[in-house]
Amino acid sequence: MKTKLKRIWFDYIRFPKYIMLHPFDGFDEFKRYKKGKMSVALIFIALYAFFRIFTYQNEGFLINERNPLMLNSLQEIFSVVLLLGLFTIGNWSVTTLMEGKGSFKEIVMTTGYALFPLIIIGYPSVILSNFLTMEEMAFYQLLMGIAYGLTAWMLFMGILNIHQYGLGKTIVAFILTVVAMAVMMFFGLLFFDLIQQFIEFIASIYEELNLRY
Repeated sequence: MKTKLKRIWFDYIRFPKYIMLHPFDGFDEFKRYKKGKMSVALIFIALYAFFRIFTYQNEGFLINERNPLMLNSLQEIFSVVLLLGLFTIGNWSVTTLMEGKGSFKEIVMTTGYALFPLIIIGYPSVILSNFLTMEEMAFYQLLMGIAYGLTAWMLFMGILNIHQYGLGKTIVAFILTVVAMAVMMFFGLLFFDLIQQFIEFIASIYEELNLRY
């Protein structure tokens, strides 16, 4: 039992924290010695999806303008899966053409591990926001800014290291990834629009036949 708890502590806290504080050495061990785990990355992604729901419901009323009754949990989960899915597929597509060394699995794992700061800082910060005055909310916003900044930092350094790019090439890869995400969203919306029009066309034909016969 004690050994299992140590393993959990290392997988979910110690190693992600080590990557955050020492990204070059951490991601080197992540890639070379296979210390990263897909199960950990997926749990971090799930925790981030729940964090969005948690924030929607529990953020301090002084700053939370959302109506908890309007919360759609499935929509929040879908938006997280869609965003991360577009990023991983887009980055994999772009870096494959740019001779990146990272595999699709490593991109997914890196994206999941990059959410670690947002999880460990975000949850306590949302709870804390319920005990702050309006003047103190700047402290909450600072904490959330640090959380998102560290997440962006880990993601950037992760992509840089797993693909073995330099700084300039990593920036270009991110820009092209955003372009690829936009293209995929455009074709996705176009596809669903065509499907909707086709369904409406079939439905209109069906109604016409019913009226005639």
